[in-house]
Amino acid sequence: MPRILLPSDGSASSIHAVRHVVDEFNKRHDLEIHVINVQRPFSAYLGRFISHQDKAEFYQEQASAALLPVRQALDLAGTPYAVHTETGDKAACIAAAALRLGCNRIVMGTSRRSALLRWVECSVTNQVIERASVPVELIPGDAVPMLERVAVPAGLIAGLALLLAAVE
Repeated sequence: MPRILLPSDGSASSIHAVRHVVDEFNKRHDLEIHVINVQRPFSAYLGRFISHQDKAEFYQEQASAALLPVRQALDLAGTPYAVHTETGDKAACIAAAALRLGCNRIVMGTSRRSALLRWVECSVTNQVIERASVPVELIPGDAVPMLERVAVPAGLIAGLALLLAAVE
């Protein structure tokens, strides 16, 4: 039975991945779908002042809120799934969960950004691709606005030029 890991943060891009998985399930009803949400932990400094119980409740509330649109879409489509929530490094948790759950692949929604911007941002998508031991299928989200496509790379280039000028 093929198993799919569907990481989701509740973003519009992750909803595109959900729709893709629902379409696949409608063609092949033997898919086993595992949805995962990973919350970033508090810093060690801040974590000292918050009880373990309060942190656990906060992480669960955040995961529930992020997974709500995903769960609604899967429930509306009548697609069975299992939910997993974790706290830690997002890419590491996703890669480890795929291995632990015996998933054949990871299906991720991703925003349509340039490779340069993804590299500079050190995106979770790139990190999952590097760390996962199973294939990662990327489902593109909505198109990036023209301003972001042009202004951000231009700003990066200008910043690098200023940095190089300061070094010389």
